[in-house]
Amino acid sequence: MFDLISFIILVGLGYFIGTQIEKKHYASLKRREALYLQLPAVTAKNMLEERPIEKASLISGSAAISTDYFKTLLSGLRNFLGGEISAHETILDRARREAIVRLKEKAADADIILNLRIETSTVSLMGGAEVLAYGTAIYYKK
Repeated sequence: MFDLISFIILVGLGYFIGTQIEKKHYASLKRREALYLQLPAVTAKNMLEERPIEKASLISGSAAISTDYFKTLLSGLRNFLGGEISAHETILDRARREAIVRLKEKAADADIILNLRIETSTVSLMGGAEVLAYGTAIYYKK
């Protein structure tokens, strides 16, 4: 009986605390993305303007986001029954957006970020995700 109560408490805590953390992270992402909206990050290799380039440098940003206990349980059931694991879509979305924001923070004074690439990997069997975003920051002469 104690094991069942502990399990229910852990699932409940995972759901409520995980939901609050996720909401705060999305609010932080929205605010920080708005700061760097004017800095384009494109996947094209050749979108250079006809201006002299002062500097070009490789930049990267990475983020590792873990799952909460509730989403781990939900994905375990989904793996058993089959189907889409929608609980992990938010983890990948948050990790991707965080990696791009961190990349833009490193090159805040750049004019454009070319050849943006995104790599993903799993962090653990529990369902965490790591995303690496990298590209070339172009700085035109003023």
